Amino acid sequence: MFKKKRGQTLRHGSGQSTVEYILLVTAVIAVLILFTTSTSTGLRPKLNSTLTSVTDTIGDMGNRLKNSQAPTPQAP
Repeated sequence: MFKKKRGQTLRHGSGQSTVEYILLVTAVIAVLILFTTSTSTGLRPKLNSTLTSVTDTIGDMGNRLKNSQAPTPQAP
């Protein structure tokens, strides 16, 4: 019933799909390693500047809240 006839190809290329997924995952990992290990180019400088900007903004908001006064309750 499941015999392969002469000259026919397999309907499901599961072996080919597995190899393609392995190659894709390997390429993604290689790109991630390349971007994270490079010091002058890639994502590291952008990531550092973004994190610095975010932490500065959080610190500024914390200082604003720390220096602000609580609202005075109003008499009914």
